[in-house]
Amino acid sequence: MVRFGPAVPTATEGMMYPVPYATPAEAVEIAVRAEALGFESIWANDHLSTQAYVRAEFDDPPRFLDPLGYLAFVGARTTHLRLATCILVLPFRHPVVAAKQLATIDQLSGGRLVVGVGIGAYREEFESLRPDVKLHRGDYAEEAIQSLQQLFTERRAGFEGEYITFDDVESFPKPLQTPLPILSGGNGAGSKDRAARLGHGWLPACLSPREVADGVATIHETAATVGRRLPEDFEVAVQLGVSMADTQEEAEARFRASQVYAHLESLSGTTLKGQQDGSLFGRNLIGTPGQILEQIEAYRESGVDTFAGLLFACDTVEETLDAMQRFSDHVVAEYA
Repeated sequence: MVRFGPAVPTATEGMMYPVPYATPAEAVEIAVRAEALGFESIWANDHLSTQAYVRAEFDDPPRFLDPLGYLAFVGARTTHLRLATCILVLPFRHPVVAAKQLATIDQLSGGRLVVGVGIGAYREEFESLRPDVKLHRGDYAEEAIQSLQQLFTERRAGFEGEYITFDDVESFPKPLQTPLPILSGGNGAGSKDRAARLGHGWLPACLSPREVADGVATIHETAATVGRRLPEDFEVAVQLGVSMADTQEEAEARFRASQVYAHLESLSGTTLKGQQDGSLFGRNLIGTPGQILEQIEAYRESGVDTFAGLLFACDTVEETLDAMQRFSDHVVAEYA
């Protein structure tokens, strides 16, 4: 089974897309249309404040929607679409509050939530949120995942760590899904380690098939080392950009001219540090429909189950909807 899900514009203006890009109503429409086109899921990202490079490029501030409020609303407008975060930035939220929000969405949606989690690509956002706090975001994510899992499973939960402490919390109702899937987001060693020891899946971005295969192998090796048997439904969901055209040259030119390309280049010192060999073209779905189908098969062979948070190289909502339609006709339909 191969699954496909587009990114939705909860916090993409100024980053993956221009300012302005999508109104709140249009952001919801993209999700509703995704279900109608046969996509299996949608993936909402998470930002609280505008990044410095976005402020430098655009005169007006972007519209950033809260992903959890958005997913709850979209859950009421759809029937079977999986509602996923890609990713929920754990250092932004106390796990007791996050657990309540996540369990509520899972209950109200009939068990359709997927929680992709991570540390956040931009340290500056956390420093703006809590300038008085110094912490190791990876260690915080570790404690937060452990805290969430306790809150999701135990009658009365408590946790005492370096950064997170709470006691005797009775959080009900629990998520409808048992377990509620938590995917460890990110390309780095810490993300893979957390996926192997604690997660129900791995959610990297902009990796080649070979790099995905290497990462999956590392996760299995780490799990074996700590004596953990990965769940049979352990999900490998990779986030990629998409540029489909009648010719490879046209597809590459469209991708290079897009805000998606500019955003991925901005991550060269963080999320993608040491993983770009000078080209983003081998780490995204770019080409004719036939070429993209070949690329998808290469990712499948590397262990990918879900093509998650697909970022279509477009500048307007209308163009995005057209690109989603074409991708559905040429790709999603092939795996229906």
